[in-house]
This record gives sequence, C-alpha cells and structure tokens, in this order.
Amino acid sequence: MNFSLKRWLSDWVPPHLRRALRGSPSNGAVRYSGDYRTWDEARRHSIGYDAAAILERVLQATLEVQRGEAAYERDSVVFDRVEHSYPLVVGLLRAALACKGRLNVIDIGGSLGSTFLQCRTLLDTVGSLSWCVVEQPAFAACGRKHFENDQLHFFDDLPSCLNSQPPDIAVLSSVLPYIETPHELLDSIGQTVPRVIIDRTPLRTSSPDRLTVQSVPATIYGFETSYPAWILNREGVLAHFSGRFDTVYEFEALAGPVDVDGTTAKDTGFLFERLMPE
Repeated sequence: MNFSLKRWLSDWVPPHLRRALRGSPSNGAVRYSGDYRTWDEARRHSIGYDAAAILERVLQATLEVQRGEAAYERDSVVFDRVEHSYPLVVGLLRAALACKGRLNVIDIGGSLGSTFLQCRTLLDTVGSLSWCVVEQPAFAACGRKHFENDQLHFFDDLPSCLNSQPPDIAVLSSVLPYIETPHELLDSIGQTVPRVIIDRTPLRTSSPDRLTVQSVPATIYGFETSYPAWILNREGVLAHFSGRFDTVYEFEALAGPVDVDGTTAKDTGFLFERLMPE
C-alpha cells in the first residue's frame, strides 16, 4: 500500500473543527470563502487552531456522554438527544446483514468515537461489532486512554488499522474536505475496502473542485478560527467508484445546502458497495 495516513493527518484540522455545523454567514454559522490554488496558499490565509485546547474540550464533552450526562457530542458541544444520520445507520446495518451479523468498521477521522457513540444503540442487534477509529496521534492516544473497549479501538495510521482486521465498511464522515489530497484517499480506500459510506461532505455539480478557507465562529469553540477546506465536485468523487462499486444510494446530509461565496454546494452522502465479479 503506497500511502500513509500519517502524512494526511499531519495536515488535518482537528476533527471537531471540521465537523462544525455549516450554514450561511447570516445565521452565524461556518463560512466558506476564497478560491485558492494550493493547500499551502489556503493555510497562509487561515488562522489555524489550538489542537490541544480543542482536544481537551472534546474530551470533556465525550466524557459527559460516557457518564450518561448527555445523549451525544458533536463539535465539543453536548446534546440531550441524538441527531442520527439514518442513511449512515442503514448502510451499517446493511453491511452487517451481508456479513451474517459481523461488522468491522473503519471510521477515518472518527474523533473520540463520536459516530460510534451516536450509532451504538441502533447497532445493538449486530452480533459482533468492531469499530476502529483512525485519527491524529494525540486524539488516538486520548481515545485509547479513556474510551477504548472490546468494540471501540483507536489507531493513528490507516495501515496499522487495516492490518488489525479485514474491514467490512469504511466511514468517511466530514473528512474529505479537510485533507490536502482527498482523491488519493478515495483511491486508496477503494482498493482496500468492500463498502464505503461518505457522509456530511459538501459537493457541487457544475464546477470543479474548489479550495476554500472555512471560518468557524467563536460560538462553537470559544474562539474564532479558520482552515483550508475543499468543496469537491460530485462527479469527481463518483469517478473513484465508477465501474468497481455500485452506488446503492445518495442522500442529503445534515447541513443541506451550503453557501460558498454566493454559490451553493450540497451536503451529501453515499453508500458504495463493491461489485461482485461476474
């Protein structure tokens, strides 16, 4: 395998910054602006982040969920009820059914197990569940210390995760925009995983990939920040799976329409399954 997720992770924004609720500037939510030629150029026009401060906020929020004081956490914010991505849950259950009650999940950019904690009650009928989060080293170490158990595991690189057990499905939820080379990741995943769920990914149909700067208001993390973010072309994403995978379904994800400097992208998800040889 000729790739290293460590290289991608080193350029990631922290996972809970990238998952901030999107929307238009008028409602105080996240904004996308600019059209940059390179990742380094976009980074020079962004503020950056304090990863240690964010990790601590995420840790405390996730501990509240673990203690039963909150239903779930997103972006270091806790909620009193879970807001499920039901198309994602359906894809996971469909994979478990195909695997006769076994489900080995790779969750790339899965934070401290946020998606696992959201989905766990809906997956309690799965006979054998293993959920492997691939994250930045600091997040993976924190996850191993506080949250790892018989079902939930943490890795700081994708090869180690793949070597631990054969995956049944990969979850890419709100991760593709925030790595320097998202198409390389899609190619690699398509070569190694039989099923792929993409969720919470803003795409547009009539324009090529656009590299923006995403700005996050202080209402989410207590301080303003910004970082590079891709708005990918829908057909370009689909091309990675064409001919090798069936597009089982496409769905509108959590944020719906996303404003990008006056143009519109759509928060989108897919379930792909590898085609069987005839």
